[in-house]
Amino acid sequence: MTRAHEHRDVVVIGSGPAGQNAAIQAVKAGRSVCLIEREVGIGGSCVHRGTIPSKTLRETALHLSQLRSRLGRHVKIEMPPDLQLASLMERMQTVVNAHGDCQKRTMEQLGIEQVHGRARFLDANTIAVQGVHGQERLLHGDTIVIATGSRPRTPNDIPVDHEYVYDSDSILSMAYLPKSLTVLGSGVIASEYATIFAALGVQVTMIDKADRPLAFVDPEIIARFVESFEVHPGCVFVGNAKVASVQWNGVDAVVTTLANGWTVKSEKLLCALGRVANIEDLAIGAAGLAINDRGQIPVDADCRTKVPHIFAVGDVIGPPSLASASMEQGRRAMRAALQLPVPARQDLIPAGIYTLPEISTVGVSAAEAEKQGQAVLVGRSFFAELARGQIAGTPDGMLKLVVAADTLRVLGCQIVGEGATELVHLAQMAMMTDSTVQMFAEKIFNFPTLAEAYRVAALDVLEQLAKRAQPTATAGR
Repeated sequence: MTRAHEHRDVVVIGSGPAGQNAAIQAVKAGRSVCLIEREVGIGGSCVHRGTIPSKTLRETALHLSQLRSRLGRHVKIEMPPDLQLASLMERMQTVVNAHGDCQKRTMEQLGIEQVHGRARFLDANTIAVQGVHGQERLLHGDTIVIATGSRPRTPNDIPVDHEYVYDSDSILSMAYLPKSLTVLGSGVIASEYATIFAALGVQVTMIDKADRPLAFVDPEIIARFVESFEVHPGCVFVGNAKVASVQWNGVDAVVTTLANGWTVKSEKLLCALGRVANIEDLAIGAAGLAINDRGQIPVDADCRTKVPHIFAVGDVIGPPSLASASMEQGRRAMRAALQLPVPARQDLIPAGIYTLPEISTVGVSAAEAEKQGQAVLVGRSFFAELARGQIAGTPDGMLKLVVAADTLRVLGCQIVGEGATELVHLAQMAMMTDSTVQMFAEKIFNFPTLAEAYRVAALDVLEQLAKRAQPTATAGR
């Protein structure tokens, strides 16, 4: 007996930021939409294991570090021994539940059908969804969006046991706050967790084969970031390092041995060596798709795969693997699928890295601009020179404005310091409106605020310009 196919205009697999935004865009365009999620509830790893839980712990670490700096050296803030990690995250489940419930209500109000189960392709238009009790539905979609996210990558020689050696999905299940932690990797997730635990008083050793953390970020910004990290007692970044072995000694420590013979002992270890796309159960071959040599689904600028009606968005297509970028990919893919106008200037999606201190960027760095043949001026502002930076206890912050030398248009901005992920949007708006750096120099900012950093950086650019013009003016007399 042939099973009936249920038709939907759009079938979205995965309910993380990318999948949700694709589904919302489709239903707002009047299409029937089915959203498939294998986890209980919606939101994917972002809500249940990634962004929301880690940022909740980060908030505790941030307030603790700010309290220490603001109270000064006369009042000591000590973490009690054998502190349960859960006690630092009492609000986590409340936040996760509230966020998940809000997303679910939004889906219901918009009329997006939510299906709980595991999806796999039968052909390029047909998805089989196996429910929790073994029942199976067949969904036929005119447009299909793959938004299944990613999971931690675990090399075969790293014995992740979720008791002594953790990955980024299990690290927050740790019973007690350790006294020491080794972090393998120096990407976004590794750097965020390394700085969070450092702020909580844990001695953290971050190890990576790269010579600096977050290698895609402006080196000057990262230099200040590393300096802030290593201010914490016992915290250090070890670069240009190859890990030879990792093993629990059976008594009291995880022993990490490097290729040069060095050993690092710690109570716990976090393996944060990247993530891999969640496509192993999808049977994408049945739809005529295949992964590339990086284990990701290749797509074009509109997130369209080689099968024209199938799109892939979010972590399954690789970097930048940020929630903000994934949301935009979901919207963009669906607008392209439905032949709606596609928004321009994808390059203006800001990157936010929730380390302590925060890092955020938008547009191009000076090095990137010069590589493209663009002459630039760079204006700098240091939070230590701002009244608000001193009051808030964030003197390690810095803002860089990258400006075209000829037109003075703002081309990019890089920020390190608390509040960076909020501040960066001022630069984003300036770039979206093709504004020049004079806008920041002429406008009046509230005092005292960190936003004043823009005016200071803009004045720095104009001062450089004035100095360049001075010899010319003298020669013309």
